[in-house]
Amino acid sequence: MNSHWKLPLAALAAALLSGSALAADLSSGGPTGIDIVSPWQVRLRALGVLTQDSGSVDGVAGSDVSSSNSVIPELDISYYFNDNIAAELILGTTRSHIRGEGTLAGVDVGKTWLLPPTLTLQYHFTNFGAFKPYVGAGVNYTMFYSQKAAGGTVTDLNVKNTFGAALQVGADYMINDHWGLNVDVKKLYLRPDFELNGGALTGKAKLDPWLVGAGLTYRF
Repeated sequence: MNSHWKLPLAALAAALLSGSALAADLSSGGPTGIDIVSPWQVRLRALGVLTQDSGSVDGVAGSDVSSSNSVIPELDISYYFNDNIAAELILGTTRSHIRGEGTLAGVDVGKTWLLPPTLTLQYHFTNFGAFKPYVGAGVNYTMFYSQKAAGGTVTDLNVKNTFGAALQVGADYMINDHWGLNVDVKKLYLRPDFELNGGALTGKAKLDPWLVGAGLTYRF
């Protein structure tokens, strides 16, 4: 499992380094704090999708499934109701490679794309100057599309769309009134049902991914 973290962590480190370089260009002085001009804010992040996966096929003792990790670009849009309360919607899509584990070890199940829009309600702490941490909670709805069975043992793959809870913690460091750096961690509780071979086999996957992101903030 440790090897699964290397690529996501490397990508996030690169995002932070590029953000630091931009910070040097954007700011010749210290942070000025935010005078709210607009309630809208956007962020662009490099996002590591790190699954904490398990699952089973009904009626197959000792069966388990796993899905691949990935690194993707991610956009979020936030709306501030006041200085402390905001709503955030994240948008991004990723592909997952599903494999059998346990008594199904060696079985290639297939691949699917995921679109997991997540809406959270956040509380932002404003008493730390340019450093602005926040916490959030909300709901996720994950849609699975472009599903393709691996062939051989598995000739048909259908992972069903599902709702799940989302928890969040993160922070912005504002370089000036508009630009900032962001780090963000979300935990999604994602447990879709699936069917294989036209419903001949059914089961449930427990993905429960961590979404670990770093990037840039822009406040309008």
